[in-house]
Amino acid sequence: MQGIDAVFFVAILIMSVVIHEVSHGFVALRFGDRTALYAGRLTLNPLKHLDIFGSIILPAFLVLTHSPFLFGWAKPVPYNPNNLINRKLGTIAVAGAGILANLFIAVFFGLILRFSINSGVSEKFISIISSIVIVNLGLAIFNLIPIPPLDGSKILFSILPSSFYRIVSFIEQYSLVLILIFIVFFSESLYPILVFLYHLITNL
Repeated sequence: MQGIDAVFFVAILIMSVVIHEVSHGFVALRFGDRTALYAGRLTLNPLKHLDIFGSIILPAFLVLTHSPFLFGWAKPVPYNPNNLINRKLGTIAVAGAGILANLFIAVFFGLILRFSINSGVSEKFISIISSIVIVNLGLAIFNLIPIPPLDGSKILFSILPSSFYRIVSFIEQYSLVLILIFIVFFSESLYPILVFLYHLITNL
């Protein structure tokens, strides 16, 4: 991937993770928690959300090394589960909001690509729209992994009965190690899922 394309790809990722995080904040607000609002994080201004490593360095490294799976993160939008009107349902809704936001973006632009591919659009247009779909599908899939601090863990832990306390406690205690192990050894296993969903949405 050429340098300018890599920069553009990372820019798409940055805006996608920002939308992901802001979605958490707005749903938390809907459930009664104003933490993100008071912190000034309900904005699409990327400067309010950027994590230097997760938003820039890691994605750029993955793009330049031609990684089959691209992911990254922004600074988590803060929320207080104790402020939620319904703590269990609210936690699931807040966690799922980011994933659903990325899926919505992927489907929206994927359908644009699907219905415009035979209408004489330029290859650059196809490349840009395709990148948006791929990045957002990747973020949605990656965040479904049930390892903290990813959204999948919040959804799963909210559903599990209290008898799973020891397992949940273990995963939370060693979350950083577990997520690094997953990224290094298992992240490529997500690629077939991404390809399947991309084809399903775009028919390409």
